[in-house]
Amino acid sequence: MIREDAHLVSNLFAEDLVKKATRDGYGEGLLELGGINNDVWALCGDLTTSTRAKAFAEAFPDRFVEAGVAEQNMAGIAAGLALEGKIPFASSFACFSPGRNWDQIRVSIAYSEANVKIASSHTGLEVGGDGASHQACEDIAMMRALPNFIVVAPCDAIETKKAVFAAAEHVGPVYIRFAREKTALFTTGKTPFEIGRAVTLTDGDDAAIIACGTMVYLSLLAAKSMFDSGMSVRVVDMHTIKPLDEEIVVKAASECGCIVTVEEHQVYGGLGGAVAEVLGREYPVPLEIIGVNDLFGESGKAAELWEKYGLTSTSIAKATKKAIKRKGAFGKRRAA
Repeated sequence: MIREDAHLVSNLFAEDLVKKATRDGYGEGLLELGGINNDVWALCGDLTTSTRAKAFAEAFPDRFVEAGVAEQNMAGIAAGLALEGKIPFASSFACFSPGRNWDQIRVSIAYSEANVKIASSHTGLEVGGDGASHQACEDIAMMRALPNFIVVAPCDAIETKKAVFAAAEHVGPVYIRFAREKTALFTTGKTPFEIGRAVTLTDGDDAAIIACGTMVYLSLLAAKSMFDSGMSVRVVDMHTIKPLDEEIVVKAASECGCIVTVEEHQVYGGLGGAVAEVLGREYPVPLEIIGVNDLFGESGKAAELWEKYGLTSTSIAKATKKAIKRKGAFGKRRAA
């Protein structure tokens, strides 16, 4: 089931799998990057502990800017640093950046093609007790609509660290989305990562699940449950939402006949929308989009919220079976 060339850990489905938040991967990557590249700067909106920018701030105080609760100013400062040849990483909660400074990001960074990296934590529902005002479920849509921006949503802390290095190497604006809650650490240092190139984690031809961020591991669990029932499901880690790996989407559509997308984000404007655009243009097949269905979140533990909003392995498996059922009817209509 698991592709050997994906280089995943052997005990992928072990109950004692180590868990770490993707924001920890950001902090570790930023600190390591700062030690080898003096052009790397970090900025933060008074949330250094929460975004894990604190270690960089302590190690390289001369290359750190505390912007305070002024996200608009932080975007402007980051743009200025970039235009002077620096590589700034500006971090905050996604509800604040890009939530409150989208205009400054649009004009000062995207329009200017400034080499700024926007790093946003506390995305999706899993912010938990902080509630709807802090649960950013619209940020992918906001950022992938901006010209010149790369949009990345890594699946675990190891992949997030790789994304930080890849963002620094890319010349131009990058948005990295990561999360607060600890999630399974299931990739390894050998798992491939390249901006714009998705990773196929499991083989299968009954259906394909294309997921990003925290939902990738849950998609693997869903695929395993279906595999145990005799169905073969492909799982694709679409860590880059823009530019989308269109080749792997079309390949999955042609070989599997139906697709399910999964994201901790609104069903509008995110990964599902991006995949739908490709399928509509290149290879129409039945598509099920799993995400937050045009609703705001609420306070609660991450697992409770995922259950209520249908973001569980059980929900993913159910939607995948629905897509497979639709595939048969769709094929008959096309033949007619």
